[in-house]
Amino acid sequence: MTVSSSPLTPTDVRTPQVPWECTDREALATRPFGIYLHVPFCTSRCGYCDFNTYALHTFPAGPSGDPITYWVEQLCHELRLGAQLLAERGVTLPFVSTVFFGGGTPSLLGDRLPAILEVVRECFGIAPGAEITSEANPESTSPELFDCWRKAGVNRLSLGMQSSSSRILALLDRDHDPARAVCSIREAKAAGFEHLNLDLIYGTPGETADEVARSVDTVVETGVDHVSAYALTVEPCTAFFRKIKRGEIAPVDEDVQADRYHQIDAALQQAGFAWYEVSNWARSQEARCRHNLGYWEGGNWWAAGPGAHGYLGGVRWSIRKNPRSYGALLSHGIYPADWCEVLTEKELREETIMLRLRVRDGLHRSVLTPAQTQVAATVVGDGLATWEGEYLVLTTRGRLLADGVIGDLLLVEE
Repeated sequence: MTVSSSPLTPTDVRTPQVPWECTDREALATRPFGIYLHVPFCTSRCGYCDFNTYALHTFPAGPSGDPITYWVEQLCHELRLGAQLLAERGVTLPFVSTVFFGGGTPSLLGDRLPAILEVVRECFGIAPGAEITSEANPESTSPELFDCWRKAGVNRLSLGMQSSSSRILALLDRDHDPARAVCSIREAKAAGFEHLNLDLIYGTPGETADEVARSVDTVVETGVDHVSAYALTVEPCTAFFRKIKRGEIAPVDEDVQADRYHQIDAALQQAGFAWYEVSNWARSQEARCRHNLGYWEGGNWWAAGPGAHGYLGGVRWSIRKNPRSYGALLSHGIYPADWCEVLTEKELREETIMLRLRVRDGLHRSVLTPAQTQVAATVVGDGLATWEGEYLVLTTRGRLLADGVIGDLLLVEE
């Protein structure tokens, strides 16, 4: 269904809480600060995707008739409005140390992306040496795009390869040819990108061990310094879910996915990569994604774009998901926050457990209650984690069962 602009409705103008009214301001200066910019459109939607994205031809185009130009104008307006409201309330933030364009398909922005970075710099300031990352899909990249982005300051690229098998890409509704991802990396290197990531998706029904091996070999041969590998998850309301329900595709086999994870982890380690988060491997400390580490290690980040989620000093909020409603609010000068919550001390500690246990550096013993420490001892006895000094670190088997380990720790009564 096509999304179109319209006047504000009563639902549009309900007044949400906003993050600057309830932030622990003292915490803002002590941790890294990043910005996440959500690009909510793709050429077409992949069958497994449940992100807040829309096919470009359905997206509101505004007076210009160009949906991308219209969205860029709205996003810049949102950034300026948010910065203005922060200033009016005396909220001071450090300069941005990481910027991340996610989506969706940020590579569809083309030469419009530098203008957004300029607004980020104008509104929040970008620290020297900041990591500036954009996601991209192979079919919407080119040498000209990479040259443009690199000159604008983008220094890290995350490319959605997913698989080197044409058959698997077709099952996932991906548009690109396997060779295009390799070519894109070559072009990005020529443009001078400092850090390059390739995304893989494993565990697609019917995927063979040989197909996974070829995908990993292809990734390694490109010379990238970072790899992300995610198990295919089938979410309700996606086309993939409906195909499985109709029997057109076999269900996901979790045991097979576990085997594929072990296979990928072993192959990447042999090639010189080290895991630093359950789904992420890097060739060096410098190659790690600083923006994502900010999420996992309790940093703060501003969020902009429909459906984006932000976090500042113990407060979490989201931006209105619906593009029409989002645009209508902005056109009336209303910051488009949808909801906001202030986390309690208990919730903050639970968040720390959930996030820190996923990273290689581990979870410090001091975060755990005495009862949780006893559970941790059982986890270690079961071979799912080890104590490295004062830090609880998941084993390879523990990484596969991370959600279960975290759940056991959080279920313990105080």
